[in-house]
Amino acid sequence: MNDSTITLPWLVVRQDDNGNRYRVGRYATRAEAQKIADSLDSRGHKQLYWVERIAQNGDSGDH
Repeated sequence: MNDSTITLPWLVVRQDDNGNRYRVGRYATRAEAQKIADSLDSRGHKQLYWVERIAQNGDSGDH
């Protein structure tokens, strides 16, 4: 685990029409990440956005 995992444990993830998933960004708080996800989602594109917390082992958890 590195320092950025500890200080930025929240991910915003995007899934496109083909099921491909991409990390949009990492954030310090869930509220900050949710604000970004909501902002992107409100643009009306067909992609899905959600927030995940990075587990202590560095992997992202379920959404």
